[in-house]
Amino acid sequence: MEASNKTQVTVEATIKAHIDKVWKYWNEPEHIVEWAFASPDWHAPRAENDLRVGGKFETRMEAKDGSFGFDFGGEYTQVVKHEVIEYIMSDGRQVKTVFTPQGEETKIVTVFDAEDTNPIEMQQAGWQAILENFKKLVEA
Repeated sequence: MEASNKTQVTVEATIKAHIDKVWKYWNEPEHIVEWAFASPDWHAPRAENDLRVGGKFETRMEAKDGSFGFDFGGEYTQVVKHEVIEYIMSDGRQVKTVFTPQGEETKIVTVFDAEDTNPIEMQQAGWQAILENFKKLVEA
């Protein structure tokens, strides 16, 4: 990932699951809709994912009460199976996620360019909550 002028935020988690399962749950739309939201009062009703360099993805995130929602999407710039995924979000910010197999566990570290609207702490908390949601689902 090219260094950018933006502040970068890091979130990470160690998942008690083999890289094969982690990769599948991270990338397959039928699993993405089960974890890609930050709190229980939100959900992800739809996900599309074309996991290849130049491929695009989009996940719809909505409040369950219908009061708010948005599409989270971008285009892949690097995909190395079981190792790394990089993409540029639709607003131009860059994201890099590294997957490190550790036996029957997998460490995930995501670094992303912060946006200018919300405080850094809030962005980090939101992305970390989504990652914890992922961890909970995969380990269940």
